[in-house]
Amino acid sequence: MFQHLNENIVAEIAEHNRKALETYIDGLVSFSGRVRLTGPQDRETLWSEHILDCLYSVPLLPQEGDIIDVGTGGGLPGMVWAICRPDLHITLLDSVKKKCVALEELSGLLHLKNVTIICSRAEEFALSRRETFSLAGARAVKGAGVLLEYLSPFVAQGGKALAFKGPLYKEEIEPLAGQEYRLGLSAPDIFYYSLNGKEHFLLTWQKKKPCPKEFPRKTGMAEKKFWWR
Repeated sequence: MFQHLNENIVAEIAEHNRKALETYIDGLVSFSGRVRLTGPQDRETLWSEHILDCLYSVPLLPQEGDIIDVGTGGGLPGMVWAICRPDLHITLLDSVKKKCVALEELSGLLHLKNVTIICSRAEEFALSRRETFSLAGARAVKGAGVLLEYLSPFVAQGGKALAFKGPLYKEEIEPLAGQEYRLGLSAPDIFYYSLNGKEHFLLTWQKKKPCPKEFPRKTGMAEKKFWWR
């Protein structure tokens, strides 16, 4: 079973932060000729398919603490989190230097004081910030099992890992067969919302115990040799 996310609450968040979010969109569009930060670059699509999608995760953010967006790309969802929750500190992590430079400029454009951009691979950055975040999230297209190997090492006990997923999420979590405990995680809580006539899901896993130090493994291993097999 899954829980429905309230679209009225999301609409209120969007309206309250509309000016800053539109400035962010303007920045994404202006960078389109220099570096590809997202998919479609027109303002309407950026708002309806990307910004609104990210906004649905805002009610699931912790009341306090540091959170990290792993593989942030153009800052989605991390930059949206920073705009909507100035009381939280957001780390945006990406391994592509050009994207990180653009994110620094976007952060300055938005006058965000609660953002840190880190240019590094997740496997490397986890060594210095292991289990220090209240939430680690990703909107990446990688399968849930692979994402969890990247996310869990960042999450402090009592915190959560979060992943954006589409209607095929069951095909990603069924092979795990409840083995998330091997990464120190609970079974997932599943949240549903509809956007532009399509089904969307947010999955969260609570950190129950420390993640074994063997995770994350060396670069590329998460996708070459699945931890749950």
